[in-house]
Formats: sequence, structure tokens, C-alpha cells
Amino acid sequence: MLLSALALLAGSCAFHSLASLPGTTGLLLVPLAALVFVRRRPARAAGFAAAGFLWTWWVAASVLAQCLPAGLEGRDLLVRGVVTGLPERLPGGRVRFRFHVEALRGTQGWQPLQLDSRIAWYRHPPALQPGERWQLSVRLKRPHGFSSPGAFDYQRWLFARRIRATGYVRPDPGNRKLGAEGGQAVQRLRQTLLQHLRDRGVEGATGALLRALAIGDRSAMSARQWQVLRRTGTGHLLAISGLHVGLVAGLVFLLGERLWRRFGLPQRYAAPRVAAVLAFVGAGGYALLAGFQVPAQRALIMSSVVLLAAACGRRSLAWRLWALALMLVLLVDPLSLLGAGTWLSFGAVAVLFFLSLGRHGASSRLRSLFTLQLGLVLGLAPWLWLWFRQLAPLAPVANLVAIPWVGFVVVPPLLLALVALPLSSLASKLLLSFSAGALQALWWLLEGLASFPAALWPLPSPAAGWILLFAGACACLLLPRAVPLRLAGVALLWPLFLLPPPRPASGDLWLDLLDVGEGLAAVVQTRRHCLVYDTGPAFRSGFETGSAVVAPFLQARGWRRVDRLVISHGDNDHIGGARALFRAVEVAGIDSGEPEAIDWSHASRCRAGEGWSWDGVRFDYLAPLARVHGNNASCVLRVQTSDGQVLLLPGDIEAPVERRLVRQQAGRLAAQVLVVPHHGSLSSSTPAFLDAVRPAVALFPVGYRNRFGFPREEVLERYRSLGARLFDTATSGTIEVRLEAGAAPGVRGWRRRRPHYWESAGAFVFAVK
Repeated sequence: MLLSALALLAGSCAFHSLASLPGTTGLLLVPLAALVFVRRRPARAAGFAAAGFLWTWWVAASVLAQCLPAGLEGRDLLVRGVVTGLPERLPGGRVRFRFHVEALRGTQGWQPLQLDSRIAWYRHPPALQPGERWQLSVRLKRPHGFSSPGAFDYQRWLFARRIRATGYVRPDPGNRKLGAEGGQAVQRLRQTLLQHLRDRGVEGATGALLRALAIGDRSAMSARQWQVLRRTGTGHLLAISGLHVGLVAGLVFLLGERLWRRFGLPQRYAAPRVAAVLAFVGAGGYALLAGFQVPAQRALIMSSVVLLAAACGRRSLAWRLWALALMLVLLVDPLSLLGAGTWLSFGAVAVLFFLSLGRHGASSRLRSLFTLQLGLVLGLAPWLWLWFRQLAPLAPVANLVAIPWVGFVVVPPLLLALVALPLSSLASKLLLSFSAGALQALWWLLEGLASFPAALWPLPSPAAGWILLFAGACACLLLPRAVPLRLAGVALLWPLFLLPPPRPASGDLWLDLLDVGEGLAAVVQTRRHCLVYDTGPAFRSGFETGSAVVAPFLQARGWRRVDRLVISHGDNDHIGGARALFRAVEVAGIDSGEPEAIDWSHASRCRAGEGWSWDGVRFDYLAPLARVHGNNASCVLRVQTSDGQVLLLPGDIEAPVERRLVRQQAGRLAAQVLVVPHHGSLSSSTPAFLDAVRPAVALFPVGYRNRFGFPREEVLERYRSLGARLFDTATSGTIEVRLEAGAAPGVRGWRRRRPHYWESAGAFVFAVK
């Protein structure tokens, strides 16, 4: 069974690696899938691999079949549907919620449209309840996210959760509640419990953690709390309810079995079978209470397999149970492989089995537990590097305390408090207070561990070969002492600490124009230095691209220090992420056209005529030519490689500054690569300026379906008339430009370099009815 489960996993992974959905030739795997019924192991494994591929294809096509027609994007639509899941509170009194669209008002009246969407209600949202039917005026767009190395893949996250549109509610007198339907009973219960927790003072930082543990509501957790969890490797305890489903199942099983034997209840029902049934009910109830999200589903399946073996009185091999659970998870939701949770959950259990089964030796319980925690860190390190590009070396210490504390001190009274809510308000409040106090004590310890400078090791994005080498080294270190390969593991690890990240040659230049939506952020790299030009926008929700896009990119490329941060001017779409970036990485110095807009650090004013050299590459400011404000205060930066290739970064300068540059510095404007001024608006890119620059490559930093309509068609036509190659971040994602000696500028977009089948909206081979 283990080989069959791994083959099923391999087939599903093979499908997820595709850049686009397969054509009809993929159906040739159907006869091969019939081999799952043969007895010969190699043939059966091939059949399971084909079955995994085909099943994942079917599920993915079913999700992609729900597609917002392109003609409806960005338009005001009147829709009817149902609120699903718990609405999330956002800063400023706003609300975000899942909304299943059932019908759309068109020219021919109401027409059916099945679409799962994620919608925000910004202005005066009502108190939404799960299961309510609403008629809303909305503006929707297809799933889209930032496409940049190191950044969170929002589009993949939406696809894995089967969300096929995002948008917001428009103010409209036709927005009204139509009633409530009979479904969503569990979600309404969760909403009721959430309100009870708020009424009993479960608010603030501790309250956010308790709500995450009790009902899986993580929307109130702060960025600081997530940072502590990451630095201590305890996110699986306080942010995901999956582990606690297993703990609840285990506790109910032990309690049920002992009580059944203790009180001599009917012997015709074996105590283990009764306990297994009770444990399944308890674990299932808690999984539902937590929203039956993917981690809870996964834990319930794994617990159910173990409980079934106990109920049947069969002492199945641990690996057989592991394989059966894996197969069930893949059958229930093959899209769960698109997230790190499934890999880490099954990987952790596999490491525990590998370290504990069949090994003997005398050691204290505490030492054994610490050895297991250390083994988990080593065993999961390759996955953590691959998924998160970081390691938490203090995780064994933190988890040694946190796992039993949360599992036996925090969670049981918390769940008992929820059960006691309708019975005794006083008892429920006391239990909640006890659980909150226990959690605060643990949090004090975790914050102390997270404050250590070496609590988190950031790592650059790995190549496949280095990941395999690292995984092999970790596997050698986990082998029993009798196997003399641990020294080999240390030898394999050593090159990884000396691994230099890729860098340009001396005199060459690498530019990465980052995908930050409607804004600008660029990273300029030389052999030993890094410059960041602008940091993208910040939003009222608290989200900003400095920590979400720019800092992860720098980490992925192995930069821990920014030698110079240039903030072209004070507009939000250029300066919005600067403060967060300044906190995330070391910044040696800051220049800006409007330094007075930077009140959180010292900044120098960029001035025309100033310049410096790094590694054979020359940097010069061409503007501002005078002290001005707004777009025309932008720092215009000219960068020239050793062989004379030029990059021009003009910020948001408009026609007046362009005319002055043409009059005063026309001879220095010619450039092979131009980041188009002001995102391609009509206020910039004047014909005289473009005639002086004459770029071979023009890069447009614009957002997907931005409200300004950038880049404007008239501006695009001006660049086309020059014969320039045009690229924009909305289509290409982050744009990588390489200016290297003896070669023309090399340009490629991150979306095309790393394409995924789920990015092709509506592109499926067969219709799913």
C-alpha cells in the first residue's frame, strides 16, 4: 500500500507541475489507470500514478470551469447568492467574506451563474451571517496576485480554495438581504460562538489566538503574532487546528475506553470500538467547529484511519496507516498539495515513524522527546527551505514546551468552555480565563525565544539540485547510529553554508522590476551591492508591498542588506512599503526627492549631478533639477554598465521635467532600458523625451485592471513607433533585465518563466457539467 500511495502522490504532483492543462492526449492515461486492479506491484504503482494524474485533472478542471467571463470584469454587476464561511473583520470597520454567486442580473433578466467569490464590503457593512442570501451590486475580477520571486502566491492560494473571483460591494440602494437558507448551520454556530467569545471579553492579542484555537478564526491575528510563530516554529500549534483534532481524538478515545471499562457497561460492545466511535464523533465535531478547513480535514482523515484500525481490533503497520491516510486525503482534495500544510503534516508523521519505530535504546523520556523534536527540525528542514526559505533552529526547544502545554493545558479548558456556554455562563467564563492565562504564560516564553537574533535563519531560493543535496544530508543525519553515514551527512551539509547566491559579473547590472500592483518597486544589483528604487504601495487594510514583495524578493536572492534605498518621491504607490522594508532588512542609506515624507529615518535629498560607482557600474542622478514637490520631485537615476549600456529610472516625472531634461541633459538620456515614467500615463512620455531616450526595452510598472487605465493606448503607440520591446508587470509579473557585457539586454517575465495551469482562467479541455 505504501508504494501505491506514493505513486498516487507522484501522479498528482506531476499534474500540478504542468504549465497548462493537457490536451486530449492526456486521456491516453485512462487505460493505464486500470492497472490499479492488478496484483503485480510495479504495474499497480503505474496504475495509481495514472489515476492520481487523472483524478487531479478532473478536480482542477471542475474548479476552472467556474470562470468569470472576461467581459464582466470591472463592471458593476447585480448578483444574488449566499454568504459562506465566517465573515472577517478588517481595520476601519470593513468586512471580507466568501460569497457563492448563484445568479446574475443581465439584459434578459436573472441568469444562472455559479461562482465562488471573495468579496470585501468597505462602506458601512451590515452584520453578515453565514447562510444569508443577499442581492448585491459588486465589481469583480478574475483571481490575480503578485507574481514575484519569494512573494506569496495569492492566485494559487485562491485556486486551492476554489475561489474563482475577487471584488468588492458597490454602494447601491439595491443591496439587500433576501433571507436565510437552511444550510450553513455549522457556520452559523461558529458565528454564534465567536460572538459569545467576544461578549465574554475574549478580545485583544490573546483573544485572537484563542479564537484561532477554538473555531479556526485567524483573521484577527496580528503580523507580530505571526512573526513570533514563524521564529519559534510553532505556527502549527496556535494557527492551525489540525494537530488539535488529533489530540481531541486521542483524549476522547482514552477517556471513553476507561469509562466504559470502569462502569462495566455492556460487554458485547468492546471498549476500544466504543471509544473509537466516541473519538471520531469528538474529532469530527471539533473539525466542524474549526470550519472544516483543509488542516482539520486532513487531521480528521488521519485520525479516522487510526481509529478504524483500533475499532476493528487490527494492529496494522504504522506505515500502512500512513499510506491509507495519504490516499484518502488525495482523493478528498488533491488540490491540498498546492499548500505547504499537507506536505508538512505527512512529512512530520513520517519523520516520527522513522525515528521511533524499530529503534531501541535506554534514554530518559525528556531526552527522547527532545531527540524527536530535533529530528523533526532536520527532517522537515528541506521542506521549510523549499516552501518558506527559512529555518527556525529554536523550534525543538519551543515545541518541547508548547506542544504538551497547548494540547493538555490550553485546549481542553477552552473546548470545555465552549460546551459550557449554554449551561453555565460563570463556568464558561472561568474556563476561558484559565485557558487565556495559560496561553499568556506560553506566549511570554515564545516571545522571549523569538527575540533571539538567531531565532530565524533566512535562506535564498534554492535550486533543485541543492534541495536534493540538503535532503540527502538531513536523511543521513537521521539514520540510526549503527548506520555509519552521519559523517557523510555533515560533509554534504558543509557546501550549503558556502553556497554563494547568483550575482552579476563586475561591470554588469541586473534589474528586477517587481510586480507590486499599481505602484513601482525595482531592485538594481551589481557584483557586491544592492539598490532598491521605490517600494510599492500600502493599503488601508494594513497590507503593504515592502514586507510582502520587496523584502521576500531580497531574501530569495540572498540579500540581507540594502546599500541604498531610493524613494523617488512621496506618493503612496512609491513610498508605501518603505517603512516595513526598513524594519525587515538592514538599510545603509536613504535618498529621496521628498525626504520630508520620510519621518521614520534620516533621508538625504537626491540632487542632479550627484553620483557614485559600484563594482564598475556608474550611478548618477539627473533630477530633480530644482526643489519641487509631487511627481516632478522624483529622483531620476541613470545607471551605466562598464560596456556603456544604460538603464534609466525616472520615477513619476511629467512633461515639464521631461522638457527640462531634454534641454539640459539630452546627451545623457539615451538608454537601452527605460522604466516608463508615471506608469504610462498621458502626462509623461512626451515625444521629445522619447526621441532623446530611444529605448530598446520599455518597462511599464502597472497593476492588473488598475483604475487609471495605465498604460494608456496613446502612450503605448509612441513606444511602438520607436520599435521598443514592451513589457508590463501586470502581464509578465516581475520583469528580470540583464545588462551584461557583449550581449543585448536580456528580458524575461516571472509569469512566463514559472507558468502554472491555474493561471489560465477558463482554459480546460472538457466541460464539467
